[in-house]
Amino acid sequence: MAPLIACVGAFADVTELHVSNSDQPQVNGHTIQYSTLSESRDAIRSLKNTGTLPPGGVTVWVHGGAYPLAQSFALDERDSGTVDAPISYRAAENESVVLTGAINLPAGQFGSVTDEAIRKRLDEAARDNVLVADLRAAAITEYGLFPDGFESAPSVAEFFVNGQRQTLARWPNEGWAEIASVIESGPAPWRNYASDALGVFEYSGDRSARWSTAPAVWLQGYWCFDWSIETIRVGAIDSEKRHIRLAKQHHYGIGSGNPAPRRYIALNLLEELDQAGEYFIDRDAGLVYYYPNAPVADSKLAVSILKEPVIDIRNASHLTIRGFAIEETMGAAVRVSGGSHVRIAACTVSNTGLEGIILENGTHHSIEACDIREIGTTGIQASGGDRKTLSSSYHRIVNNDIYNVSQRQRTHAYNLLLGGAGIHVAHNSIHDAPHQAITIGGNDHLIEYNDIYRIGMDSDDCGAFYMGRNPSERGTILRYNYWHDLGSEMAHGSCAIYFDDGAGGQQVYGNVFYRAAGGGFGAVFSHGGHDNLVENNIFIECKRAMGASPWPDAYWEQWLGEPLWQDKLLKEVDITKPPYTERYPELRNFMESGKQPRVNRADRNVIVQCENTVDGNWAIRDSFVYRTDPGFVNAAAKNFGLRDDSIVYKVLPGFVPIPFELIGLRQDELRTALPPKE
Repeated sequence: MAPLIACVGAFADVTELHVSNSDQPQVNGHTIQYSTLSESRDAIRSLKNTGTLPPGGVTVWVHGGAYPLAQSFALDERDSGTVDAPISYRAAENESVVLTGAINLPAGQFGSVTDEAIRKRLDEAARDNVLVADLRAAAITEYGLFPDGFESAPSVAEFFVNGQRQTLARWPNEGWAEIASVIESGPAPWRNYASDALGVFEYSGDRSARWSTAPAVWLQGYWCFDWSIETIRVGAIDSEKRHIRLAKQHHYGIGSGNPAPRRYIALNLLEELDQAGEYFIDRDAGLVYYYPNAPVADSKLAVSILKEPVIDIRNASHLTIRGFAIEETMGAAVRVSGGSHVRIAACTVSNTGLEGIILENGTHHSIEACDIREIGTTGIQASGGDRKTLSSSYHRIVNNDIYNVSQRQRTHAYNLLLGGAGIHVAHNSIHDAPHQAITIGGNDHLIEYNDIYRIGMDSDDCGAFYMGRNPSERGTILRYNYWHDLGSEMAHGSCAIYFDDGAGGQQVYGNVFYRAAGGGFGAVFSHGGHDNLVENNIFIECKRAMGASPWPDAYWEQWLGEPLWQDKLLKEVDITKPPYTERYPELRNFMESGKQPRVNRADRNVIVQCENTVDGNWAIRDSFVYRTDPGFVNAAAKNFGLRDDSIVYKVLPGFVPIPFELIGLRQDELRTALPPKE
């Protein structure tokens, strides 16, 4: 549709523009000027070039419908508003606006598989159920590639039906296969084993005999540790010996770094397209094979094509994106880089191939009241501020529901990944992830009033919150959060808060931990670090409340002399000088190993019905251990606020009430309804 108003000056005093791709001159009583977001953006640029923004700024109302994007909707410094005249792009009231990085495939393009060579590769029971479509007929020619080995998910085309990511053909269909025995681990530096050999293992059963006709086979596995997954192409299969040799070394080697069995799945195999809801893309032939779980004639069928973010904002300021559904893309949904005061509000982000929303640098950006789900890797990745000067980013991540992340990368892809300095994370619901929920680097973050649950459900040796390996990263406060129902059934250890490999200088205040520790850890666990303060918290039915595995001085001296830590502590920042020695006085003698008291402090905590209380280098003061309900508002309903008559206030007179009823999502103008309580 051509713009109905050709001259920008004709609406110089108008503060509202309207976009629709419906080919109707009016929608819901509004005159439509533009058919694309880019047209409205360019009109505002022209308006700014001919004068100033109208008082109160400009709002672009985008009307209902799906807007497929073959390239990013890009905004930059030319698209900035001001404090008094901001620019907003908003979904029209009560209208569903979908920005998608996918192309729809007509159902009529799908037909039965007639190629006999392909039919022989398919499972006999599935042959007559699998359909095929030519992607090139829909102008889809870029599908992405699987490298020989990868931890981070590659950007590849995916198949979606009725808004749901379909399953890349795999074996087994549910759960994991287990390695029978390790024949050759390959190099294992963690146990000082050097080798040029590729990993070889023995498998059970004879399923892999079906893969002999496949051009390539990839195995995704927890090859050594249950906190590290990698996908590696198969080099060779010896069906007589039942041996598989990988085509690339795994950097930890194959073997049991953690006590659970080593597990793997086979991915991206036409031969395993044997269950409804699975698909396979033949990249050489440009074909998609699909085993339907519903009649295709009644389904919305789509393939993701957009590698760059759907919305890409660079160095813009005073700009709002509000109310859109952003979905089905190979890359991220939104990236904000540089600039200031960019607000992503009340959006639904789903079915991304990689991240949900990325904030890179800049200041005063916010993500508010968004639903972020079914994400390929990390839900929100945010950084900003200046660690050298400890200047805050002032970024805010508030009132978001972030769940079912890490769909394509089972470890080291999080609900939240934070870096830099001074990010405020509050009132979010953060749940359902196979590995860790919040991983941070940097300084002086504030994480409060969040409801965090069902985290670490497929991994081990992990925490819902994690940081480590850089003692210059200090000053983060975790307060008034509810951590519950965390961890898998594996034996090594899981926790709510994990200060790993020397992490110190953080405060844990006023949290509630319920069933938040497993294995040999504690709900709060410190590995090597010191100077952490755990104060005024409640621990309920945890295997252990607080645990620690301290490092001796000799080990600290070794680490402090390592080039990696020298870079982190003295070059990236300098912890021996202001502002670090002023903000964190405990750092003044930090590089002098023998002068440090290696303790963490635990003050005024309540421990209720936990199997174990505390171990490790915790200096404990005024803790209260209780074997029955100490006066919760309603323990049966999991309301762990304390009544005014709780015995806690008598035994620990200094214990400050925890505002349990304020934790989690809030109803407000942006989030008009709350999801049902789980």
